[in-house]
Amino acid sequence: MKERAIELTVNGITLNITVPVHQTLLDTLREQLGFTDTKYGCGTGECGACSVIIDDKESLCSCMALASTLNGRSITTAAGLAENGLNAVQQAFIDQTAVQCGYCTPGMVVKSTSLLRQNPNPTEEEIRKELEGNICRCTGYDSIVKAVQQAAQSFPESDAQWNNAVELKAGANS
Repeated sequence: MKERAIELTVNGITLNITVPVHQTLLDTLREQLGFTDTKYGCGTGECGACSVIIDDKESLCSCMALASTLNGRSITTAAGLAENGLNAVQQAFIDQTAVQCGYCTPGMVVKSTSLLRQNPNPTEEEIRKELEGNICRCTGYDSIVKAVQQAAQSFPESDAQWNNAVELKAGANS
């Protein structure tokens, strides 16, 4: 079995690890590193339960990416969004009762956070379009959409503000 040494920063923690070249990021996060807030759903990128944020920007189904190809990248799981308490999306999910069984919640929160970082004032249609790849069998989606709309009220107003906040955080961690 071929392995590759890589460096990943997961939820702000830089890790030097060796991974099998065929191992998914999902398996690396859950099995090798213990980040179990990222859920296994379908294994084919169809359900969104395993969504993570790459490099503080784009969301990705971690079951569809090989960990060995992400050397030097930053990964944020749902747990990593709650640094100083819950982030705006997590709080809104609670406020709007957008959580029932909770299995889809980490992926929904990650995908919603990624959306708001790119589009801080999405329409209902844009929210639904962004989340259509995340499956929830409990809530019916209306409460999830309302949660994202609520979170948008307290999210940074622009991508430039978000990037500035990320840069300030990175400088503080140096």
